[in-house]
Amino acid sequence: MAIVLISLILITLVVLYFYLTKNYNYWQKHKIPCADGILPGVGHFWDLITMKLSFSECCRKIYKDNRNHSMVGIYNFRSPALMVLEPELVKTVMQTSFSNFHENGLKVDPELDPLVSNNPFFSSGEKWATGRKRLTYAFSSMRLKILLESVKQVCQQFEDYLNRKLSNVGKIELELKDMFARFTAQVVTGAGFGIDGLSFNKEKEKESFYTMGKSFLQPTGMNNIIVTLVFFLPSLGKIFRLSLLPKKVDRFFRTIIADVMEQRRTENIPRNDFLQLMAELERVEGTKIDLEILTSHAVSFFLDGYETSSITLSFVGFQLASHPDVQEKLRNEVISVLDKYDGVITYEALKEMTYMDQVMSESQRCVPAVGFLTKICTEATELRGSDGLTCHVERGMQILIPVHGLHEDPRYWERPEVFDPERFGPDRKHSIERFAFLPFGEGPRICVGMRMAQLQMKACLATFLRKYSLELSPKTRTPLKMDASYFLSAPEGGFWVYIRPDKN
Repeated sequence: MAIVLISLILITLVVLYFYLTKNYNYWQKHKIPCADGILPGVGHFWDLITMKLSFSECCRKIYKDNRNHSMVGIYNFRSPALMVLEPELVKTVMQTSFSNFHENGLKVDPELDPLVSNNPFFSSGEKWATGRKRLTYAFSSMRLKILLESVKQVCQQFEDYLNRKLSNVGKIELELKDMFARFTAQVVTGAGFGIDGLSFNKEKEKESFYTMGKSFLQPTGMNNIIVTLVFFLPSLGKIFRLSLLPKKVDRFFRTIIADVMEQRRTENIPRNDFLQLMAELERVEGTKIDLEILTSHAVSFFLDGYETSSITLSFVGFQLASHPDVQEKLRNEVISVLDKYDGVITYEALKEMTYMDQVMSESQRCVPAVGFLTKICTEATELRGSDGLTCHVERGMQILIPVHGLHEDPRYWERPEVFDPERFGPDRKHSIERFAFLPFGEGPRICVGMRMAQLQMKACLATFLRKYSLELSPKTRTPLKMDASYFLSAPEGGFWVYIRPDKN
């Protein structure tokens, strides 16, 4: 009996092994080099499952190990996927042959996540085109000037918040992501919905949009499990009925957007926020936008404006604290430009802060908020690398673009390990390999909120630097190690700094 039982176990294990590895000769058959380190069932992502590395860091490692090729085959768990490793192939996927790769690879279930699924990043086809058109309307230069009026109010609240913190003390110690997330949460509620997000209100912090966003976006083990299952193992995510947006947050957004939009449709009071622009768009189009779609746009505004912008600001703040000379040069630019505009932050003033653009770009090059991009082949095609490799890409194949790897490749960046904003200066930026720098993506699906994100980040930095200085705290762990429990980029232990009133 024992022999029979052992035999059954062995047979089961053999069958399971062959089931888990049956696709693992795909790249050998297609004569494409395959990355080392395949394990049954998890492919090349054991470090992701064990939370040793984030998905972005896994892609970065594969890029470093295989950058002598134009492309490399990998296994995303059991499924073969292709990672393109040279800028010209990235250009082909994201721009030249966009019609063959027009869908993003990360998906959410419309049944489980109806509001998130309408985000242009996750949607496709007509839904993507319509959503992108509306958001593009809201983020034109003329309308950004309108939204800036709400951002400026938040800048004043941000300054008051820091003044309260610094009252009667020479310096304070704060964590940058926490500080900047309060700012971006307040911006998306003010410039987005025309309401007070309470993000700088200590007494009502539990009710704030900052706290709400933190509840499901903070890098925790549970949030990482949810993201991993939803994005990378969607069949399991569906079984467990997991959604990126918690049900109470879904209900909260539906209620507040319904109330605000009803008010906007009936009143004629001019306001400087995103929902007012949507109400104007309804009048232009001559039809009401479906309330669920409107709520989806509002959620997109919140998610895109709150998290990635605060991450980017925290990395910029870290670089400024680590490089006092860069911080001083940027402060001088801010003060000089604002003096020309009587100390008022205007759209034109922010546009003139070109060194700030350089600092932000270099920070995003060093550590992008999203370290990878993924596309789906929607129509079979061929990709040809400069090294002679040719891959027949089948419909449905996932294409991975290792953004962080490209950003630090010495073939495209001189001394990539050095933080050097001058590489984005007017005399050098034209020599940058365009598709080796992808902080917002590229091609027709480039981030639709890019200009709004840049606007609020520049306004935030201008507000801060004209009055305060940053100094790195010993609590910040250097060299940086990315938190493996987070989908986006975040350092373990956070970014701790000392903030002082500027001596000037």
